[in-house]
Amino acid sequence: MSLIKRMSPDEKKESGVIALCLMLLILAHFIPKNITIVLYIVTYIISAYPILKEAIENILHGKWFDENFLMSVATVGALAIGQFSEAIAVMLFYRVGEIFEDLAIENSKKSITNLLDIRPEYANLELNGKLQQVKPELLNKGDIIIVNPGEKIAVDGVVESGEAYLNTAALTGETKSLLVTKDSQVLSGMIVENSALRIRVSKEYKDSTVTKILELVQNASEKKTKTENFITKFSQIYTPVIVISAIMLASIPPLFLGQEFQVWLYRALIFLVISCPCALVISIPLSYFGGIGASSRAGILVKGSNYLEALSQAKAVIFDKTGTLTRGEFFVTQIIPANGVSKKEIVKLAAIAESSSPHPIARSIVKNYPGNIARVSNVEELVGLGVRAEYQGDTISVGNMKLMNKLNIDGVSTIEDTTGTVVYVALNNEYFGAIKVSDMIKTDAKVAIQGLKNVGIDNVTMLTGDKKIVGKNVAEKLNIPNVKTELLPQDKVTEVERIKSEIGDKGKVIFVGDGLNDTPVLASADVGVAMGALGSDAAVEVADVVLMKDNPTAVTRVIKIARKTKMIVWENIIFALMVKVIFLLVGALGIATMWEAVFADVGVTFIAILNALRLLKMKEENKKINKYPHSKTEKYKVEVNEA
Repeated sequence: MSLIKRMSPDEKKESGVIALCLMLLILAHFIPKNITIVLYIVTYIISAYPILKEAIENILHGKWFDENFLMSVATVGALAIGQFSEAIAVMLFYRVGEIFEDLAIENSKKSITNLLDIRPEYANLELNGKLQQVKPELLNKGDIIIVNPGEKIAVDGVVESGEAYLNTAALTGETKSLLVTKDSQVLSGMIVENSALRIRVSKEYKDSTVTKILELVQNASEKKTKTENFITKFSQIYTPVIVISAIMLASIPPLFLGQEFQVWLYRALIFLVISCPCALVISIPLSYFGGIGASSRAGILVKGSNYLEALSQAKAVIFDKTGTLTRGEFFVTQIIPANGVSKKEIVKLAAIAESSSPHPIARSIVKNYPGNIARVSNVEELVGLGVRAEYQGDTISVGNMKLMNKLNIDGVSTIEDTTGTVVYVALNNEYFGAIKVSDMIKTDAKVAIQGLKNVGIDNVTMLTGDKKIVGKNVAEKLNIPNVKTELLPQDKVTEVERIKSEIGDKGKVIFVGDGLNDTPVLASADVGVAMGALGSDAAVEVADVVLMKDNPTAVTRVIKIARKTKMIVWENIIFALMVKVIFLLVGALGIATMWEAVFADVGVTFIAILNALRLLKMKEENKKINKYPHSKTEKYKVEVNEA
């Protein structure tokens, strides 16, 4: 019953036709012989109609040699020599096999279509103080929409007002809800959980995240692998060879050896049925589609089966640092006060001075301060040095060591930091202390590097535009053997090309970046992987693989999926060819009947499909990885208040 429930209306109709044909076959055994032949022919026409129709249409379009042609010739020939039951059985089993094939494809698609259940059906447009339900396609940049609890966000935008938790599982695979407040960026497909949000549209529907993802998945199966192209070409040569062989089998023994024509015609027809390349033609694309589906289930969008095949051949993986192995966000990691100064006072002064600065380091300091930010005046941005501001008649200076030296501030000693940046704080040219700000390494980054080594990829490199001391420190912590620092985007491209030339034909080179400023290098690698880049148009357009979860361990995961996909593809090829060869030989020798021929065709196809579906049963390793929270603010608020 569960199988019937999963069937589409067309599949249920097909099942009904098969059931009717089986009933007519049974009935044929209980009626007079002169009527039996008529009933057999009627049953054959009913069972064979779609196959005969497609064979004739293909012939009219110049496509002679396919499985429909082989099935038609074999079964019409079987009818001609009086093998009615076998001819009908071949067609019925073939159609049963097609139903299971359709169900298998639907099953493999389900992991993708579940992901694609993020398409919003409507949006609540705020117009002249009133709400109007409209299609997402009609929204324009700058429009205001209201998203109520339980509704999907229709397009990408920015929160104008409101505060709510969002369910992002459909996009990122993360079960933890995301808290958004005013000015937070939100993506289409996310679901509002607890409170209404007023959102200003930042992208039209055609450019929004949902649409980009849908396009990626819908186009994924169009890009074929070398294996798939080989099988297509193989079938074009294989089928006419088989037809010619069958003709020779039916004619040579009777003409030259005096054998009985009907016996050898029957063997030739069996030979044709056995030879159908369905298992190869169907199961190989299905295997790659299953691999794409398994990847989607793991929150990884692979743009085509050709990239899945390339991933299976990976010999070197190159990582960008910022936003890929690190969070790409700055956090206050240490507060170092001068004698007689409290930590709270240092953070307060720095936050006040940096309150209007858009710099990421400035924002991290402001976010760390637990109190209200007082207004300042005469703010002066000193490019490459820091900032100065007037506060209640005093002058606050916040910046690097160069700024302290320029202002001739005494008592400042250089603080070494291998992980980030040191910001010095002074009040009225008196040194108050320093704040260390760092880009935190992702918790699962080390696991990701070890995972690559576990699957046999030792050639791991990190490229970064950051200074040497920081890059080396991150590489050492993650056990990355090769690191290049202080690189411009064009330098990264050069490094990728160098590694590609070293690898040569031995395998493929993967580059993993955050997708924001790595567009050239993503395009230059054999496989470009965009890390956590759902909001980046450049990444979606240029990358071959998009990781919807912001975790480096997904790289190892997709390589494992790709390798298992390739293994299953070759299992199916070897199994199908071995069975075909064995049954072709026994069929030519007259040992196999039409029933064995049916198994050699439909049975092998069905087994190959079931083997391909194993991909969808791949379970992600149950490693509990505690991600860094989105903010380190709370930890340092406690530290500040205790000081």
